[in-house]
Amino acid sequence: MIFIYLSQTNLNFFFFLWYLLPLKLFLRLKKKKKKKKKELYKMKERLNPKIRKPNTNNNSSSKKFTVSFLSVFLVFLFVNTFFYTSFYSDSGSDSRESFDFSGNSSKTKVYMYDLPTNFTYGVIEQHGLARGGDNKIDDVTGLKYPGHQHMHEWYLFSDLTRPENQRVGSPIVRVFDPAEADLFYVSAFSSLSLIVNSGRPGHSGSGFGYSDEEMQESLVGWLEGQEWWRRNNGRDHVIVAGDPNALKRVMDRVKNAVLLVADFGRLRADQGSLVKDVIIPYSHRIDAYEGEFGVKQRNNLLFFMGNRYRKDGGRARDLLFKLLENEDDVVIKHGTQTRENRSEAKQGMHTSKFCLHPAGDTPTACRLFDSIASLCVPVIVSDGIELPFEDVIDYRKFCIFLKSDAALKPGFVVKKLRKVKPEKIIKYQKTMKEVRRYFDYTHPNGSLNEIWRQVTQKIPLIKLMINREKRMIKREGSAPQCSCLCSNLTGIIHGV
Repeated sequence: MIFIYLSQTNLNFFFFLWYLLPLKLFLRLKKKKKKKKKELYKMKERLNPKIRKPNTNNNSSSKKFTVSFLSVFLVFLFVNTFFYTSFYSDSGSDSRESFDFSGNSSKTKVYMYDLPTNFTYGVIEQHGLARGGDNKIDDVTGLKYPGHQHMHEWYLFSDLTRPENQRVGSPIVRVFDPAEADLFYVSAFSSLSLIVNSGRPGHSGSGFGYSDEEMQESLVGWLEGQEWWRRNNGRDHVIVAGDPNALKRVMDRVKNAVLLVADFGRLRADQGSLVKDVIIPYSHRIDAYEGEFGVKQRNNLLFFMGNRYRKDGGRARDLLFKLLENEDDVVIKHGTQTRENRSEAKQGMHTSKFCLHPAGDTPTACRLFDSIASLCVPVIVSDGIELPFEDVIDYRKFCIFLKSDAALKPGFVVKKLRKVKPEKIIKYQKTMKEVRRYFDYTHPNGSLNEIWRQVTQKIPLIKLMINREKRMIKREGSAPQCSCLCSNLTGIIHGV
């Protein structure tokens, strides 16, 4: 282990001496042997004067020394050229990286802010108080995060607080010195904060003295006071905002950061970007289906349970209800997120061949990931949807995509689904079982590792934007400047 602390120059010189040592020992032994041989010859010559001194080659030893020295020198050059090239580099890099036996040298270093508890555990406390819980407690760090579809913020927080040896396969390592960090994680529970309030932003709040908007303002004020945020205007920071309305009030002040979002439904083109940000899955609420592949136990053709009346792109839901509610083998129900409804939804998804996923207020919802966990083939009717981890997952292999205008034609949906053969459905099911770990936040190699892998891939772009911003002249004008593919708002619609 002492080699870790040697400089690169000393290390290479050590290797040269290591190769030179055998040569030195060889020559010393050779010299002693020659000396003994010479003394033996002189003794014999005194006893028998007729013995002639042999005609030895005086240059043989020197030749052997030259050849041996050149051989060692060539080995030295070979080792330095192909294994320790930094010996000739003036980059000033720390050679200890080559000998980091912990395996962390190649991992992205993430520093998690030690936020005031009112942005983390304090939000959990407020959630309990808003629902009739006991009075405030002294130590909030023992509180349990409530289960809901935006639990990704809790899982990400917990991932960085557990021991490093439990984070198997993770592409990141937590560091406690911000000067060492590649990225900075802001662990505020912004989605849970919305749930604490009785309504969304703009409403009066929960009536328990808690305001989500005040929490947002306070959080960003705290961030803007941090040296590491100001250094690069937050570009090397990672912020989770899973709920479509999370951090809505302050989004323009945090939009430089890498945002972890479920979709771009409520973000402007200059706020959210496929290039800059990461699409993350909802935390599914339905238990995974562990039965056999097949269609015999799945009597329903199509299942859907959720809010019938939605705004914006979700208006198609009401039309789909009207088209499908009278079909014999289609189960389509209005329902909200309750424990009883989740139990009914589990039964429906586990006994249906296909599960409908229409757009809601935003393009995606948690039932997509519930259906994948249930091995119920998703039928997606959402033209602007963005999906997690599409660089490693081809959703066409287990999902059916329908254009909204086609799906709203009478008889189109059921006619198309009835044509899908059982063998094809089983193939979809097998693929879903292979990929569903990507959408499981509790899996050892699931959503968490994949999210961090996606975030790590943003680092070259982050560095580019940081350096570019330092030399750019700020442009006047209010029109957003977006020179990249920001989201699926191009007018190109895929599906049938």
